[in-house]
Amino acid sequence: MTQTANFYSSNLLLFSMALLLFWGCSRSDTATDRSKTLIMAHAMHLEHPVSKAMAYMDERVEEISDGRLKIEMYPNQQLGSERELLELVQIGTVGMTKISGAALGKIVPAVTIFSLPYLFRNEAHLKAVQNAPIGQEILQRGAEYGLKGLTYYDAGFRSFYTVEKPVREPADLNGMKIRVQESQMAIQTMQALGASPTPLAYGELYTALQSGVVDGAENNPPSFHTARHYEVCNYYSLDQHTSVPDFLVISTNVWIDLTDQEKKWLSQAVEESAARQEVLWDEAVEEAMNIVTEAGVEIIRPDKGPFQEAVQPVYDRYAQQNPELYKMVEQIREIQPDSQQVQSANTQETK
Repeated sequence: MTQTANFYSSNLLLFSMALLLFWGCSRSDTATDRSKTLIMAHAMHLEHPVSKAMAYMDERVEEISDGRLKIEMYPNQQLGSERELLELVQIGTVGMTKISGAALGKIVPAVTIFSLPYLFRNEAHLKAVQNAPIGQEILQRGAEYGLKGLTYYDAGFRSFYTVEKPVREPADLNGMKIRVQESQMAIQTMQALGASPTPLAYGELYTALQSGVVDGAENNPPSFHTARHYEVCNYYSLDQHTSVPDFLVISTNVWIDLTDQEKKWLSQAVEESAARQEVLWDEAVEEAMNIVTEAGVEIIRPDKGPFQEAVQPVYDRYAQQNPELYKMVEQIREIQPDSQQVQSANTQETK
C-alpha cells in the first residue's frame, strides 16, 4: 500500500511539474505578441549573492526581450532539493537551475577538476581559467548528460576555521576532526593533510563545533559568517585550499527549443547576472571578514607551499585514475591571468 502511494505521489509530482513547464513555456496565440517563460528553480535562500544575481537575470531578460522571454523563479527548494532539481532539468521538466560544482562533479567528471586542492594560485588565476577555452570546455561538458552550462558563479575559496587550535602549517591538522562535504576529493585532501575528515550535514555543524564533535570545518568567508560558526571558532586560516564554483545550467531540451533570438536574450542576461554576482560576492566577503574580525576571530594567512606539497598524493591518484582529465589540470597550471584580473585579485587580498 505504501509503495503504491509513493508511486502515485511521485508520478503526480512529475505530472504537475510537466504541466507547470507546459504552461510556463506556452506562447500567446497572436503572432505579433509571442512570449515564452522558462521555469527556473534552485535551492538557495533569497539573500545569498547567487540568488540575488539570478533574480537580476530574471529582471534583465524580460527587459532585454521587451517581455517576450521571461523566467519564472522558484527559490528555496520549492520544487525540490539541489539533486532533485538537477534530475528534473536533465529531463526538461524544469528549465534551469543552479548547481554546486561539488554536486555536478558526481555526474560530469570534468567538473571534479575544480575540487583539486591548491590548483588555483589565487582568484585571478581562477577567473582566467574560467574565461579561457579550457574553462568554457568544462562548462559545456554536461551537454551529454542533458545539461548545458551557461555560466559560472563565484563560490569563493574554502579555508579552515577551528575552535581551539590555529592552523598555521599542515602539522597543525594532525589528528584534528575537520567537517567536510560528502566528497571523496575533500576526504582525500584532509587525509593527505593529516586531518581526520568527518562528513557531516551542514545544518548540524554549529552544534558539532560547539560540543566538540568536530574540531573545525572549512568554508568561504560569507558562509563562515552567515552560519554564525565564528561564534564558536576562534581561528580562521586563509589557506584557500579549494574554489569550487557554482554552475548555472539549462536543460539541453529546453535550450534547443529556444529561437536564436531567445538564446541571445538569455545569454546577455546571464552574462550581466554573472558580472553582478561577482560584485555582490566581493561585498559579502568584505562584510563577512569585517564582522568575524570584530568578533575576535584571529585571521591567519599561512604559507601555502607546505600545504601544496602535502597534497601531492591526491594529484598522483587523480592522474592515475583520470589520465585524460589530468592533461587539463596541467594546462590549467600554465594559464596566466591578465593584468586586470591580477589587479582585481590584489584588491580582494587586501580586504
